[in-house]
Amino acid sequence: MKKLLVLIFALVVSLSFACTDIVVGKAASTDGAVITSHTCDGWYDSRLQIVPAADHAEGEMAPVWEWIIYADRRPLEKLGEIPQVPHTYKYFNVAYPFMNEYQVIIGETTIGGRRETMNSGEAIMTIEQLEVFALQRAKTAREAIKIMGELAEKYGYRASCYLGECLTVTDPNEAWVFEIYGVGPLWTRDSGKPGAVWAAQRVPDDHITCVPNMSRIAEIDPDSPDFMVSENYISAAVELGLYDPESGEPFVWREVYGDAKHAGMGSRVRIWRVYSTLAPSKNWDPYDAPDYPFSIKPERKVSFQDVISLFRDTYKGTQFDMTEDPDWYVESRDGWVKSPLATPQVDGTWRALLDITYYRPIARYYCSYYFVSQARDWLPNEIGGVLWFGLDNPENSLFVPVYCGITDVPESWKTLDRTKLDWNSAWWSFALVDDLVNQRYGDLKPKLDEVMIPIQNKYFQQQKAIEKAALELYNTDPEMAKRLLTEYTSMCMKEAEKVYRELIDKFLFELNNN
Repeated sequence: MKKLLVLIFALVVSLSFACTDIVVGKAASTDGAVITSHTCDGWYDSRLQIVPAADHAEGEMAPVWEWIIYADRRPLEKLGEIPQVPHTYKYFNVAYPFMNEYQVIIGETTIGGRRETMNSGEAIMTIEQLEVFALQRAKTAREAIKIMGELAEKYGYRASCYLGECLTVTDPNEAWVFEIYGVGPLWTRDSGKPGAVWAAQRVPDDHITCVPNMSRIAEIDPDSPDFMVSENYISAAVELGLYDPESGEPFVWREVYGDAKHAGMGSRVRIWRVYSTLAPSKNWDPYDAPDYPFSIKPERKVSFQDVISLFRDTYKGTQFDMTEDPDWYVESRDGWVKSPLATPQVDGTWRALLDITYYRPIARYYCSYYFVSQARDWLPNEIGGVLWFGLDNPENSLFVPVYCGITDVPESWKTLDRTKLDWNSAWWSFALVDDLVNQRYGDLKPKLDEVMIPIQNKYFQQQKAIEKAALELYNTDPEMAKRLLTEYTSMCMKEAEKVYRELIDKFLFELNNN
C-alpha cells in the first residue's frame, strides 16, 4: 500500500523538477578534490559565457535581473539594484552561473516545498541572481553562502521556477548544501523582517550526498560550525503556520519547509540510485528516500569519473529499467525479443502508447547542459578548478574539460537559438544526435558508444599531462598557462562538436527506410 500511494502521488506532484546534484567531500574523493555537479534539465540558457573580473567606481550600483535562466530567448528585466563592490571576480555564466576564478563552484536544483512560502512581488533576488553576486564577490563557499543569505534576507527571495531552491556550493576545501525559501506573500521591504529563510549544512569531508529536487537538510544545530542558518528559520515557519513549537515535535527543516515526505518517485529513485551505488551494502529502499540521511560515507573512494557515470545513468539492470518494460517485447520467429525501439529516454508519446511505468532517470533527454566539477587545493586556481561540461543529454554526450583559468570558448558554445536548426550553435549537434539515437536506441546507442567512449577516455587520460604542462608554465608565466588551457578546452570543444555533426549524417543514413 505504501508503494502504491507513493506512485499515485508521483503522478500529481510537479513533473518539472528535473535537476540532479551529486556532491563529494575531499576525503571521500579518490584524489582529494571537492566535487559538485548539476544537470540543468529543461529548456534553459546553455550558452557558456565568461564574464571578466572588473573594477567599479565608488557609488556604482549593480543591477538585479530577472530571466537570467532564459536569457537566450527573452530580454532581461531589471527588478532593482544594489550597491556594487569595488572589485568583482571573473565568473562563468549560464542559466545557473557556476564557477568563479577562486574555484567557488555551484550546482543548482529546484526543491519545491510548501506553497505558503511563496514571496510577494516585492522580492527581487532570484536564485540565479544570487549565484551571480556570490561568484562575483566570494573566495570561499562559506563566504558565498553568507553573501546569498544576506542579500536574500534584505531584498527578498524571488522564485524563478517554483518555490524553494537548493545550491550545492563548493570550494577546494569544503562542500555545502544551501537551501532557501520565501517567507510568504505578505512580506514587504518596509516590514523590517527578513525576506527569505535559509539554511546551509556542510557535507562532511569523508561523505557524499545527492540532491534530486528534494529538500535534504533535516534537524539543525545553529551553534555547530557545520551549519549556517538565518535567524528566522523557526520563527518564519511559526508565522506561516507550518510549525507549532508547542507541539513537542522536533523542527525538521526538510519536512517543515521542504515537504519532503511528499517527494515524487522521480526524486526518490534518483537518490536511491546514487546511495545504493556508492554504499550498496545498506540495502536502501527507494520508497524511504525522504528519510535518508543528509549524507553518507561511501564504501569506496569516489572519482569524478564515477560521478560522470552516475550522470549517464538510466537504471539499466535495476527494477526501474524502463527498457525492460514488457511492452517493448515483440513476438518473432525466435520467440519474444526486445524491440530496437526500446529506450530509457521514454517521452510522453511512448508512455501513452505503451503504458510504460515511468521512473525519471538521472540522465534526461531534455537536459540543456550539465557539469561535474573538481576543486583542488594543491593546484593554482586557474588549473585546480575544472568543470567537465557538456550539452544536452549526459547519457549520449561528451564531458569536456573547462578550466577555471580559461579566457574564452568557441563561438558556437556561446551561441544558442532554439527557434530553428542552427549549425552555428554547438547545442544543436549534441541534441540531434541524442534525438536520433533515441529513435532506434537498440541499434544506434552501441554505435554512438563506439565513437563517444574512446573520445571521452582520451580526455580523461590527457588530463594529467595537460595539467602538468600548465603547472610548469604557470610557475614562470601564468598568462601562458591560461592560454594553454584556453586552447586545450577550445580544441576539445571543437573536436566534440565536429564528431557529433558527423554522427548526425551517419545516423540519418541508418534511419533511412529506403
